[in-house]
Amino acid sequence: MADMSFKLKEGLLLGTATAGAQIEGGDTNSNWARFSAEGKIADGTSILRATGHWERWREDCELMARMGMQIYRLGIEWSRIEPKRGEFSEEALKRYREEILYLGELGIKPLVTLHHFTHPLWFEDLGGFTSKEAPDLFMRYVERVIDAIGDVAAEYITINEPNVYATNSLFYGQWPPEKRSMGALVRAFTNMTACHVRAYEYIHDRRREMGYDDTKVGFANHLRIFEPKNKKNPWHRLCARLSEWLFQGAITEAMMSGSCRFPVGRAKGVRKGKYYDFIGINYYSRSTVSGIADGVREGCFKNDLGWEIYHEGLIELARRLGDKYGAPVYVTENGTCDNTDAFRPLFIYEQLKAISESDNPIERYYHWSFVDNFEWKEGESARFGIVHVDYESGERTVKASGRLYSEIIRSGGVSEEVYRELVEPCKYHY
Repeated sequence: MADMSFKLKEGLLLGTATAGAQIEGGDTNSNWARFSAEGKIADGTSILRATGHWERWREDCELMARMGMQIYRLGIEWSRIEPKRGEFSEEALKRYREEILYLGELGIKPLVTLHHFTHPLWFEDLGGFTSKEAPDLFMRYVERVIDAIGDVAAEYITINEPNVYATNSLFYGQWPPEKRSMGALVRAFTNMTACHVRAYEYIHDRRREMGYDDTKVGFANHLRIFEPKNKKNPWHRLCARLSEWLFQGAITEAMMSGSCRFPVGRAKGVRKGKYYDFIGINYYSRSTVSGIADGVREGCFKNDLGWEIYHEGLIELARRLGDKYGAPVYVTENGTCDNTDAFRPLFIYEQLKAISESDNPIERYYHWSFVDNFEWKEGESARFGIVHVDYESGERTVKASGRLYSEIIRSGGVSEEVYRELVEPCKYHY
């Protein structure tokens, strides 16, 4: 029998990621709270429940520590911090500061996300990131946050998945505000580029004024492999290249280097330069392309949302972007929807084994997600967590995948014994 054990890549840090709105609950002031109240969630649930993390944050941080997490990506909510335009909540800022400090006390290094799909209703009603005011308003929020937590948090993600936000909200019209407009998408891409670049510069400058030189700032982009369904078909090849550029290539280039090309417009005040300290990759799947639409390869393994499980894609993307931009790669999200935890241990094992056995610049891996949470339009029906949440009681229970992940962190890899116990029983489905 082949040896199924492996050792983690030297220096690779492991942890988990969450988004504020998806776990906190109770915030009625966001675009997604209104979207939920309008009955737009597939399973009829509401983002107002989530996992109750706003009150249970100490419990969750302590559970992470017991599981051995070395790093943690957390989101903070603009809608809590600036509930009305120009009015800021010192109570909310204090609450986030307390959580960040507590993580440090527990030995967990925080990576703070400033925008993760949600924002205040007043900002949404101005047009969100399509508004001419968006960069200035976003920067006012960023400045207030950094003034409040900049001395206790060194690492930041400015914007999470600008491509997913813009396409789902403004092009396909599936997320709030349910628009279908190429013009709106271009304006959002352009403004989010300005937001990121200005925030990158401000955070470095402000923390330098505070006396710190360990600042790291980037953004988290949703990246996929786009592969032609038939590699010999020129139309499939063209569509794959075009889809990749429109969905992720242009916005990656703009936000990393300030080079703006369609569908990103020339962002006011953005010069060509270097606007990243790490390459943030959110990776989940491969798209098999035969037209200008997403597709899934026939006969492949899929998760419970029908996404292809394709571990090699993350390795390829890390190599490709690492070579181009010359910076360490942080896998800011990677995980799978597995509602019964039937194959997630196998998924984690295979992905970390692939990372550890490949020559790649990946330095951090943030598994999505720490706990089951509110999965946007899917609601509570799609479970990504390594910790199970009973949504009625709020009780947390570490899953087999969580036990495996904790053991990998503790021992620096997977032994034959652990493989047989936690990985071997798992099976993917088609």
